[in-house]
Amino acid sequence: MRRRPLPSVREEVSRPKTWRSLCESEWAVYILVASVGSLTYANSLNGEFVHDDIPAIVSNGDVNGANPLLQVFKNDFWGTPMSDLNSHKSYRPLTTLSFRLNYVLCGLSTWWWHACNVALHALCCALVARTGAVVARLQRPFAALAALLFAVHPIHTEAVSGVVGRADVLACVLFLSSLLLYHGTSGKLRVWASVLLAALSMLAKETGLTALLFNVVFDLYRYWGSIRRSSPIRCRWKEDSIYSRVARSVGALALLAIFRIAMLQGSLPTFSPQDNPPAFHPSYIVRLMTFSYLAAFNCWLLICPWTLSHDWQMGSISLVTSGWDPRNLITVTVLIALLAISYCCLMDLAVQRHTPAVVGLMLLVFPYLPASNLFVTVGFVVAERVLYIPSVGLVLITVYGIQLMWRRTVRGKRLIVIGVAILVASGAARTQLRNCDWRNRETLIRADLAVLPHNAKLHYNFANFLKDIEQQESAIKHYKEALKLWPSYASAHNNLGTLVVESGRAEHHFLQALKYNRDHVNAHYNLAKLYRKKNKINESIKMLQRCISLEPRFVHAYLELLLVAPQEDKRDILDKLLELEPKNWEHYQIYGNWFKERGLWPFSLQYYISAVKLSINDPELTPNALLPLRSACLLLRSVGQQARILQLVNRWQTARGDEVTAARRWAVTRTWRLRNELADRAAKYARAPLVTSTCLHHSKFEVSSDVYKINNAVKENTRTFLYKYDIQSVSKQNAMNDVEKASTENSCQKNILHSDKEGVSLSAQYKPIQNKSETGHKHKSCRLHKKKKIKEPESFVPFVSDHLIKTY
Repeated sequence: MRRRPLPSVREEVSRPKTWRSLCESEWAVYILVASVGSLTYANSLNGEFVHDDIPAIVSNGDVNGANPLLQVFKNDFWGTPMSDLNSHKSYRPLTTLSFRLNYVLCGLSTWWWHACNVALHALCCALVARTGAVVARLQRPFAALAALLFAVHPIHTEAVSGVVGRADVLACVLFLSSLLLYHGTSGKLRVWASVLLAALSMLAKETGLTALLFNVVFDLYRYWGSIRRSSPIRCRWKEDSIYSRVARSVGALALLAIFRIAMLQGSLPTFSPQDNPPAFHPSYIVRLMTFSYLAAFNCWLLICPWTLSHDWQMGSISLVTSGWDPRNLITVTVLIALLAISYCCLMDLAVQRHTPAVVGLMLLVFPYLPASNLFVTVGFVVAERVLYIPSVGLVLITVYGIQLMWRRTVRGKRLIVIGVAILVASGAARTQLRNCDWRNRETLIRADLAVLPHNAKLHYNFANFLKDIEQQESAIKHYKEALKLWPSYASAHNNLGTLVVESGRAEHHFLQALKYNRDHVNAHYNLAKLYRKKNKINESIKMLQRCISLEPRFVHAYLELLLVAPQEDKRDILDKLLELEPKNWEHYQIYGNWFKERGLWPFSLQYYISAVKLSINDPELTPNALLPLRSACLLLRSVGQQARILQLVNRWQTARGDEVTAARRWAVTRTWRLRNELADRAAKYARAPLVTSTCLHHSKFEVSSDVYKINNAVKENTRTFLYKYDIQSVSKQNAMNDVEKASTENSCQKNILHSDKEGVSLSAQYKPIQNKSETGHKHKSCRLHKKKKIKEPESFVPFVSDHLIKTY
């Protein structure tokens, strides 16, 4: 007689008496595990931007607002267009948008960036507790234990303490939310809501797409008994049947996969042997054995996360080139363990007593597949951050084993509690220590060098750090150590060449870099600069042209080419610079200088004014930021347009918003206007009819020098203003000083006429007349004897006329 299969068994969870008490107990667990996760990573809040944070955040135009918002959906994670051949092809716009929001709210204050990562990790801990109870069907105390182990796991330090690791944390939040919506709720829209969350998880990081694969496989596992008993023709058109759910999920999975492939823009990412040495080995057997060992090694890191490093490239893990390599035993051991768990789950498919093991196994394997190098080549050997989601599967399997032991033992429960407490405490302590390593760039590299001293990439990164802090000798030593471990390291040759220019070995290292990497852009650029200094102009131009052909948007190469190119080609180079960086004021300044050298002052002034507009946005008032303003003022002064100089300076100060009060700016403006008015009055007196007298000696009249004296004084004040940039000192220098009397032999003396009402000095120019016959006029009596009042000159309008007022 054939035995009927046993019905599916579901563990009954003891329910509280009221719905309110149930919610309160669940929320207490979630708050507990979230608090533990936050406190474990509390010492990472004071960390700096390190490692990949610099190119992905600090210098990324999609994050700091240099690029338009829509450009986020066209560029990869590092700010390079997806259509670019040099693109990394990592399409994560949701993570980039979270970075941009961080930048808008708090700038580059690292505390808030780390706080956001810690908050997302705390949310993940709560979701792990929920997933363990609802999806994996662990008992609630053991689901909370799984969340605690997840909260303190040291493998998460790279994902949480490193800001760039937010991609994995955010993807995990959406990944678990998709699972909970699909398997923990009911309703007609739960499948589409789960698909939407899985798509968002994929936009946070590519591994999020595996959430749909998990939903499909686990749905088939849960309803395997009903699938065998029911007819697919009868049930496939039902709204919430297993067939309709699987069909919709598989269709969505296919569409999202096609979309992700389309975002590659027709080309796969390019990596070098330094990034992933096993992927470039010609033997398929060697690649298979090495990648299989790497999968086993990742499992070991999840089980015993003691040896941790942010970079496992270039010699950290050697290739498995022989079948007799003892590391193959580790691979076989891990493979047997996975097969044993899979066999138990398959044999128990009808009863489904080991659901936590099934969920844990799928969460361990599925999210790791995109990074396993078995299907798609990735740009790393081992990366701890990609183990963030797979670690959920490991803790579920571990806690399920603890749950089984708890049920089957009576006297050993105290030992289990002590062991679990030690496990949680040791994980939290190791995580705290690892967070200290991620505090800054130096501590991270030093800690990893102590773990992996044979890693050439770590020596190279440490040498870069020493070079930045101007420890040249130590940097040279570590560059040489990197080349000793990896002789074909082109970047190490290039950087070492920049430090040994005086010794004459620079050209050798640049050529070695080009020998191992013919497309090394920086090596071409550095070699071109070296040739220019040696006056090898033709060789320098060739290197720069090759550099531009490799990287058409390399701005520094165009600037270097501008120094060696012929005069007839410089304008095209300047136009290209403006095309590449239209918001860089330095390019407009260079273009204005080029026009000024050719005497085209109107065009030069136009570019100077454009540079002034762009330099206003310079965050710091540096002398370089003031260079366009100085150039424009000097050009205006050379053509005698003092009024426009004053307007330009005033508008620049207003736009900058410096700490110069309006009253002080008004005082400078008034002083400038008075001096220009004096210059105009002096010119009018110079054009007045000549006056002679017979009753006064000619020495009583003022015979001043040419009227340009005042203009020169105004220009001198302008120059002082442009060099010192101090409004108060300018107002003091422009204050009216008494003009000393000077006597000359055989010439007319100078006298200064003072106006008691206005308080300013008025100068006039008269031609001395000693002989009345020189004028050709009749003798006239003295005006003073007739007591006739001299008519005051008419008042003049302010020096700023309407046609000079222009908005800059």
